[in-house]
Amino acid sequence: MSRKKKHEHVNHERWLVSYADFITLLFAFFVVLFASSQSNKAKQTELSEAMQSAFTPMGVFEAHSKTPPLTDRHAAPVNTTPAALPLPLPSVRIETAEETEKHLNKLLAEQIAAGHIPPGSVTMRITTDGLVISLHEAGFFPSGSAEVRAASIPMLSSLAMTLPQGPLRIEGHTDNVPIHNSQFPTNWELSTARATAIARLLLERGPIDPANLSAAGYAEFHPVASNSTAEGRAQNRRVDIILLRHPATSR
Repeated sequence: MSRKKKHEHVNHERWLVSYADFITLLFAFFVVLFASSQSNKAKQTELSEAMQSAFTPMGVFEAHSKTPPLTDRHAAPVNTTPAALPLPLPSVRIETAEETEKHLNKLLAEQIAAGHIPPGSVTMRITTDGLVISLHEAGFFPSGSAEVRAASIPMLSSLAMTLPQGPLRIEGHTDNVPIHNSQFPTNWELSTARATAIARLLLERGPIDPANLSAAGYAEFHPVASNSTAEGRAQNRRVDIILLRHPATSR
């Protein structure tokens, strides 16, 4: 009598080995993702603390911000005493005409001492429109030209960084002596070109909103002194930067 062949036992659970390997790899993947997110969160916390420490002495951020800081609630408390900033500090924009006038007087003294502009080339006065900063031709333009003198650009750059937020009007003015050259047929073109040149330089050198800026030329028709003398004509050849009290309107 022949022996019956024994059937080998078939293991139907071998797929569990592959499944376990897959689960292990998936677990490792999520561990790496979690570790990366924690590292980025730590970097964000450090960046937030550094910015708060740097800007608090300048008054850029309020002492009690309405938005919560980017810090971990479970992290150990950090020292909130602001760190001292190295000098020199960046230029800070001033918000009132009186403060601007005081700051500009100091700026002018420094620029005159450095030889960038001659004495008397900038004057200031307060009118019903606001603070008027007059840039006289002798310090900023060659005669009959609308090209800004290179020596005066450092002063204009500092001025652009200190002008307060708000509406500005740039006005070009001349004396009553007619001009006839290949570039400017009349004083209207010269005064307008000078006003535009100063406006463009201020926009390039400072954080001024172009929507707050206007420029115009008035030729010889808005004098501040008599055109019958050389001194008076020199006072009339100017570009006025007016810090308006109210939004600009047509004159």
